[in-house]
Amino acid sequence: MAKSKTQKHEFQAEVKKLLDIVIHSLYTDKEIFIRELVSNSSDALEKLRYTQLSEKDILDEKLPLEIEVSTDDKENTITITDFGIGMTREDLIENLGTIAHSGSKSFLEAVKEGEGINENLIGQFGVGFYSAFMVSDSVEVLTHSYKQDGEHLVWKSDGSGEFEISEGSGHRRGTKIVVHLKKDQKEFSDKDRVEGILKKYSSFVQFPIKLNGEQINKVEAIWLRNKSEIKDEEYEEFYKFQTNAFDEPTYRLHFSSEAPIDINTLLFVPKDNVERLGFGRMEPEVSLYCKKVLIDPNPKGLLPEWLRFLKGVTDSADLPLNISRETMQDSNLVLKLNSTITKRFLKFLSDEAKNNPEKYDEFYKNFGFFIKEGAASDFQHRESLQNLLRFESSKSESGKTVSLEDYVSNMGEEQKDIYYLFGPNRESLENGPHMEAFKAKDIEVLYIYESIDEFVMSNLREFNEKKIVSADNSNLELDDVTSEEDALSRVDSENLCIWIKEYLGDKVDKVTVSKRLVGSPVVAVNADEFMTHSMKRIMKVMNKED
Repeated sequence: MAKSKTQKHEFQAEVKKLLDIVIHSLYTDKEIFIRELVSNSSDALEKLRYTQLSEKDILDEKLPLEIEVSTDDKENTITITDFGIGMTREDLIENLGTIAHSGSKSFLEAVKEGEGINENLIGQFGVGFYSAFMVSDSVEVLTHSYKQDGEHLVWKSDGSGEFEISEGSGHRRGTKIVVHLKKDQKEFSDKDRVEGILKKYSSFVQFPIKLNGEQINKVEAIWLRNKSEIKDEEYEEFYKFQTNAFDEPTYRLHFSSEAPIDINTLLFVPKDNVERLGFGRMEPEVSLYCKKVLIDPNPKGLLPEWLRFLKGVTDSADLPLNISRETMQDSNLVLKLNSTITKRFLKFLSDEAKNNPEKYDEFYKNFGFFIKEGAASDFQHRESLQNLLRFESSKSESGKTVSLEDYVSNMGEEQKDIYYLFGPNRESLENGPHMEAFKAKDIEVLYIYESIDEFVMSNLREFNEKKIVSADNSNLELDDVTSEEDALSRVDSENLCIWIKEYLGDKVDKVTVSKRLVGSPVVAVNADEFMTHSMKRIMKVMNKED
């Protein structure tokens, strides 16, 4: 390429510091440089598109708005080309040689003030172009602005302290960045490796991305479209693409919100709960995007732990990102995202439970464990979660469930508490002595079969100002149901209790006469309302020798 009038410049002192930080201290994953350069190309195309609305003097008007990526493993290069807004000589000096407009001046000032280089600090700034120097011996930028009378320019630097700008020829509108890779970074000149990176981070960039002539991003970012215009088949296709699934989702929730934060979110509940099937703990799979560019496939803190079964995407243009766009750093923003998405999903489940109870019951059979986990541990959303709980009861058909709200609405006027009973199955509970008094008085009892159910009940303690009480508690206050006919005398009863206590010794706390039994001679009750059956079993395992 013919060049003339080459001008050499020194990087601004602050840029030298910035380059040193980027190359040696900042980025945790070197593949990020491809995402950064592609994102910059997308921005350049977007700027041109807006410019075309107001200006007619556009160079190469018919050039497609697309991004071309090419790899050359023989030359050990990767080239990223866009037909966007392009740069003038002044743009090259200002954007690539100084930090007047890059946002990094404040970053360096903060470092100078002794805050140190850390992710919380770098989260306030963004300078993606310089990431190319992590993997390169030199970087070459060929550009021509969108104006007909613009110059063909070549910017080149090895990142050590100087850059040069010369005139070139033949380059069309836009910018071409040629990254001359270091020998130990040859992987980034491999087509398959680069294709994987592009699909991971840039699948939903709004402009076509072609790798060695083949378009990579073929799936649309449907979460930014109006949901009324999207067909069920499109949602299902996106779900399968995003999650590598073959089934259809149980639920989907697609919503947009502008307050307290601008987000577009598309969530899916999968068909199966793999934790329930014994495949280990599920990991969060709601990916975080900013303007269609992937920021983090598994962002920590985006959703509460009990929502780890959800899959999908959330996209926010309000994100303050670190210099490599790798993470969100504003904890208040994370809390806003978490709160907004969680509340919308809980409202969605509440509406489903009310409007389509049969489908919700199927969901609850598969994913109820997560709702219970949230109800027991998430104080912020407990009120909404406890309304979503479902249990079998003594007045429901086997396999059918009721909500706590259903239970309270069916309570008699004199009943003060909500009663539940823990056991291995419905049959053992219904035929056990604890139910005799409740049956005699026609009081409904919730049946719970899993350890987490006991944990939930002991943590909730009450619902709608009604205390939640275990039906096997020794302090239970129920009117007597036992007939005085054929009963032992008071003296005989007391002597019998004394004899049983002496025989059982420390295995029981005390033995008393009960008037809660109808047909059974004896029942064991729980003397400590805070000591659940599950806790007793755990303590028994931990204290085998005692």
